[in-house]
Amino acid sequence: MKNLFVFITLLPFLIFGQIPPGYYNNLSGLTGQNLLIALHSKIDNHTVVPYSGLWSAFAKTDVKPNGKVWDLYGYVPSGPQNYEYTFVTMQCGSYSVESDCFNREHTWPQSWFNGTTGPDSDLFHIYPCDGFVNGQRSNYPFGTVLTPSYLSLNGSKLGNGADAGYSGIVFEPLTDIKGDMARSYFYMSTRYFSEDLAWSSSPATNKSTILPWQLSVLLSWHHTDPVSAKEIARNDSIYYKFQNNRNPFIDHPSMPIVFGRLMLV
Repeated sequence: MKNLFVFITLLPFLIFGQIPPGYYNNLSGLTGQNLLIALHSKIDNHTVVPYSGLWSAFAKTDVKPNGKVWDLYGYVPSGPQNYEYTFVTMQCGSYSVESDCFNREHTWPQSWFNGTTGPDSDLFHIYPCDGFVNGQRSNYPFGTVLTPSYLSLNGSKLGNGADAGYSGIVFEPLTDIKGDMARSYFYMSTRYFSEDLAWSSSPATNKSTILPWQLSVLLSWHHTDPVSAKEIARNDSIYYKFQNNRNPFIDHPSMPIVFGRLMLV
């Protein structure tokens, strides 16, 4: 197989967050695979957080204004919350129903990269979430569900996909975090480009390459759910407190890279 890398640069550049001066200077004028390589080099070799350290990291990266856990699959954008979690005391553990405890959700499932050290604790794709809903999501791809076989309390869905190119089981998160998931995937595909020899393929990926049907879904989510203040703050927190790298798709949501890596047989 070959990879075709398509990058479309959009202007004007929009700068968000506390980006270090000059962080993206060496990307000026680059397109195509040259841009991919430069981006990869920029965010490569990050400081690896120990897997056991994710719990304490979440208290810096995913905390609500009231001090509770910002649960990826349990959060309700408006109105009362169905439940909330306290850091440390409500970590999973075992669970039997939604609201029992919170876990560490690898949005790019661990089985897709065979638990490789580095991506297994990379905060840019790992979030705290309800343990039971995390178990329901399992390692299914993201996608659009019309008739759910499972519906979480905040409206996340599991069921057969309705997107062109894939009709297997998919997981559809709440609309308010769909863009977050897309930008997490764009980061992963770029950060681990050329470092994925031990990775597996999945219905949505070939190693670190996002397959066309999944890419189409994620690009749509990226546009319809813009970068939020929470994402910006999280990006800064991960950079300054933990990993010393950034997610460029959060920093420059309108500038860089509405990108595709299309698989050619």
